[in-house]
Amino acid sequence: MSPQPPCPYWNPKTELMSRPEREALQLRKLQAMVRFAYERSPFYRRKFDAAGVHPEQIRRLEDVRRLPFTTKADLLQSQAEAPPFGSLFTGAPALGIKYHQTSGTSGRTPLRVVETVKDWGWGTETMAQGIYGFGVRADDVVYVAFAYGSFIGLWLVQYAVERIGALSIAGGGQTSEGRIRQMLDLGATTLICTPTYALRLAQTAAAEGVDLRQQSQVRKVIVSGEPGGNIPATKRALEEAWRARVGDVAGMTEHSGIFGFECDRRPGGLHILEDHFLDEVLHPETAEPLGYGERGERVTTSFGRGLLPIIRFRTGDLVERLEAKTCSCGRTLDLYRGGVLGRTDDMKIIRGVNVYPSAVEGIVRQHDEVDEFQIVLHRVGVQDEVTVKLELRQGAEGLAVPIQEAIARELAEAHEGLRMNVRAVPKGTVPRFELKSRRLLDLRHQPGAEP
Repeated sequence: MSPQPPCPYWNPKTELMSRPEREALQLRKLQAMVRFAYERSPFYRRKFDAAGVHPEQIRRLEDVRRLPFTTKADLLQSQAEAPPFGSLFTGAPALGIKYHQTSGTSGRTPLRVVETVKDWGWGTETMAQGIYGFGVRADDVVYVAFAYGSFIGLWLVQYAVERIGALSIAGGGQTSEGRIRQMLDLGATTLICTPTYALRLAQTAAAEGVDLRQQSQVRKVIVSGEPGGNIPATKRALEEAWRARVGDVAGMTEHSGIFGFECDRRPGGLHILEDHFLDEVLHPETAEPLGYGERGERVTTSFGRGLLPIIRFRTGDLVERLEAKTCSCGRTLDLYRGGVLGRTDDMKIIRGVNVYPSAVEGIVRQHDEVDEFQIVLHRVGVQDEVTVKLELRQGAEGLAVPIQEAIARELAEAHEGLRMNVRAVPKGTVPRFELKSRRLLDLRHQPGAEP
């Protein structure tokens, strides 16, 4: 008898359950989490009492809207008032076995997170479900191309790979050239990193005379940590460079675990882990619920983390929800079209026009001659300006003028006629990144600063 093919679902019971069954499961988990947080977390007891809501009032899923929002600012303020962990936890920090923190921006103190054994098991379960759904199996050799530190994502990947039973290779503490050699030497079949770094590795390989399409066994690239995995032009560039299928997973330190993954059918979006999260899509300004296909802010309640509950958390992620039937994989999990489309705090208003870095990337990456780029916001007199700096691939320098003109034209067409300055810069001018990229540089509040 021939062996059965691998099951395409990590957890068939939850991935295939009917919508009524799933909603009943979500309601039970929501009620338990709200009750637990109210009884055990001083932070949430104060927040719920101030809003005049009690756990017994959560009788239907729609009652989640009775609960007050939680923001990152709320969490940071609590920790600042009673460092290091504030009044957020439902138990003693000594119960934890893992410590993580957000990367932080502009010198701000990061959010500090501690995981219990149960919390950590839940988080790695979500990641295992996601990468298994994209096709990682026990016979894979998975290369994790991160420098290991307090960033949660790479640790989730490491433990999830072990949970699946695949061979994991921790690629920290090396140069990009060293990582390429190690992947080739050990026969890596799957690469997991940020989309920016996957592109950088491909560029490094080309500079070293390595043809990844022929010499590498990597046929699955899973990216996370930033937009790109579901930006069509970026995904196409990655797939061509590696001759591999590219998929996306998305999560965040604040709630641990991943909330969405792209399955092996590559539907151009992320299946929502609805058995682990209750997600709402709300209008960013009015907080009114939005329907399928409408772009709004993802507001989430996590069912899995007990020591630091996350209830109605305003993520700042912009998403568009689609029905499960959009994908042909058979899962009954709804999707987010294009993954995380951007962030409410990433959007910049330039002369009355909304500019999102991910939208700029989607245009720039359509031009194969571009190696890397940077968006610089600056001020000339009293007017805001946008300059997009391009580093061109070796041999494409002679095409600088037509490439600049083409990208400038396409950016203007996509941004209501807003003119952006586009210019090619010398090699090595634009910064490279291993973890989350920082391609947007805002100099508007620095008088006299030039791009």
